[in-house]
Amino acid sequence: MFRTPRLSRLGALGATAFSALLLAATAAAPAQAAADSHGFVPSHPDQDFAGSTVVAHEGRPAGGLAPLVTQTRGMDVSSYQGNVAWSTAKANGSAFAYVKATEGTGYTNPYFAQQYNGSYNSGMIRGAYHFALPNASSGATQATYFVNHGGGWSADGKTLPPALDIEYNPYGATCYGLSQSAMVSWIASFSNTVHSLTGRYPTIYTTTDWWTTCTGNNGGFGATNPLWIARYSSSVGTLPNGWSYQTFWQYADSGTFPGDQDYFNGALDRLQALAG
Repeated sequence: MFRTPRLSRLGALGATAFSALLLAATAAAPAQAAADSHGFVPSHPDQDFAGSTVVAHEGRPAGGLAPLVTQTRGMDVSSYQGNVAWSTAKANGSAFAYVKATEGTGYTNPYFAQQYNGSYNSGMIRGAYHFALPNASSGATQATYFVNHGGGWSADGKTLPPALDIEYNPYGATCYGLSQSAMVSWIASFSNTVHSLTGRYPTIYTTTDWWTTCTGNNGGFGATNPLWIARYSSSVGTLPNGWSYQTFWQYADSGTFPGDQDYFNGALDRLQALAG
């Protein structure tokens, strides 16, 4: 899962830092979603975040075997959490954070600058994620929007690979009206575009049930994309095809930290290695 990073094409400032600065001026502005290229306007993007659809579809499964290796604690947040007390979260043991940056091609998290810069300034390793709407526009289009609005990557040792949140459709059909082959193509388009723009393949956030249902349990991403699995239990359960282990595990939707609770599957030095 750990690959030698390449510098972002956006120059010495770094894509992530540049995008965060662009958003800083509107960090507290009301969240408004604009129509994308297909005219779709998400009606509740502030309620869409990593795991927002999971409990309704999968509940909280019974436990299993706990992880055998050291787990590093972290969190993920979105505009749903608003301004986060990052120094407190860091003092309570959070080593990393993923922050929602975008959804579709018409929404940016109005708290992104506070959350993304704040987690970094507290000493955490942080990264940005995109909430996918595969029926709204192409994977390449959404990847480009994401990278241009906070989803870049910098080789500063404190920035996680950009992440794709691909889960149950909060606006309709579970698989967004796409066939399994079309969904795989969409994810590949997103992944390859992020890689071409940043030098990193994105982490993929999903659940085993959604992945099986909507991609046919495709095994083609495990060699390049770190897995961020969602399962609210005491074990990760069965992983999607192609991955022999998870890199991140979202194990609860509430707890010690604001937002969702996560583990990195390894010690802190391995998390630092992933950040490059």
